[in-house]
Amino acid sequence: MSKRKSKSQAHIPSPPQPCQIYLLTPPRIEDLDAYLSTLDAALSAASVACLQIRFKEDDSHKDWNSSARIQAARAIVELAQGYGTAVLINDDVKMAKDLGADGVHIGQEDMPYAEARDYLGPDAIIGVTCHDSRDLGFEAAMDGADYVAFGAFFDTPTKTPKTRAQLEILSWWQEMVEVPCVAIGGITPGNAAQVIAAGADFIAVSSGVWAHPDGAAAAVSKLSALCQLSDS
Repeated sequence: MSKRKSKSQAHIPSPPQPCQIYLLTPPRIEDLDAYLSTLDAALSAASVACLQIRFKEDDSHKDWNSSARIQAARAIVELAQGYGTAVLINDDVKMAKDLGADGVHIGQEDMPYAEARDYLGPDAIIGVTCHDSRDLGFEAAMDGADYVAFGAFFDTPTKTPKTRAQLEILSWWQEMVEVPCVAIGGITPGNAAQVIAAGADFIAVSSGVWAHPDGAAAAVSKLSALCQLSDS
């Protein structure tokens, strides 16, 4: 399947390639300037293929309103695209289009792939959550998704996963399907090697980078080294 280039010229590559880093933002950002500084350091540390903006609002963060989310997202898009990193918005095709993001990531309960493609056009990157399901993966690939995401592979503090995927689904996918796969859920520099070895084209990491004891830049450097080892 063909892969579409984004506005930032980042793109989802066809395998085989060294595994690449796919970052997810924290669920909410308390201090935008501080986070942008941390993000800048992380993106400077090593190549990051994708950054998904995934925000969450709950009752304990009433001030995390629409205006604050849009302000944060706009600044993140500008910074990340400056590094050639493709920026995807979680679930929100309107925000993706309005902010000039490179595409969206959609879940099984979100807008159907076909509607997202019609709304964003042929050049947008659209990835689809497929949990631990080979059937959902096949369906998304046949529809034309730029990548499929499987997980969660480990416990994660970011969200309560709906499913627990086994590493073998990554190996099976590499043997059967050309469309790239993203491994997500609890991945850290400490456990990423086994996910990479299983066949992930991308490793999606959130708290494993932002909460790393040595800092986000160090975490990205460690993940990048593991990805390069996979190609040696």
